[in-house]
Amino acid sequence: MEGAVVLLDFWPSMFGMRTRIALAEKGIKYEYKEEDLRNKSELLLQMNPVHKKIPVLIHNGKPVCESLIQVQYIDEVWNDRAPLLPSDPYKRAIARFWADFIDKKIYDQGSKVWKTKGEEQETAKKEFIESLKLLEGELGDKAYFGGENLGFVDVALVPFYSWFYAYEKCGNFSIEAECPKLIAWAMRCMQKESVAKSLPDREKIYEFILHMKKIFGIE
Repeated sequence: MEGAVVLLDFWPSMFGMRTRIALAEKGIKYEYKEEDLRNKSELLLQMNPVHKKIPVLIHNGKPVCESLIQVQYIDEVWNDRAPLLPSDPYKRAIARFWADFIDKKIYDQGSKVWKTKGEEQETAKKEFIESLKLLEGELGDKAYFGGENLGFVDVALVPFYSWFYAYEKCGNFSIEAECPKLIAWAMRCMQKESVAKSLPDREKIYEFILHMKKIFGIE
């Protein structure tokens, strides 16, 4: 069942972090291959010829692309431990809805916070916080989005926490002041080894973003 597992990834990628967390939660040993996105490897181009993007999960020589699909695949293949998606079809549909919401809103809105200035940035910050508040509402008083245990939505969202500090520094605002419950949830997730070991240091992410700002000429 386990077979050979390889992950083609790039360390600051919140999408790759999802797959790292899922593999860690399941206790799956795998080979990590860091990609240089300016000089993509032959293996990456061969394994993801459509999008040519990381992360790519390779299981027994067969590629699985797109992070949320990878997390679901990991949950289905290694279904004997640490379930990430609920067994109830309706609850599973709700989890997929919120994971899709995170993909459609949080990445783009967060990117706009560090890529823009002035009025455009103010709008981006407002929209970003509004989306986080919707997620906070869905979390409610639960320990995790998955209830008592880390679940699919937690795995989809918590990688962004490693980028929050950079968003705050670039946008000069506090996420915790606006969404205290969400930050408390993130801190809870960070107490789990599977999460803590899969997320890079927030200062390193901030340095990476400053480097990207220079490349894009956003000063």
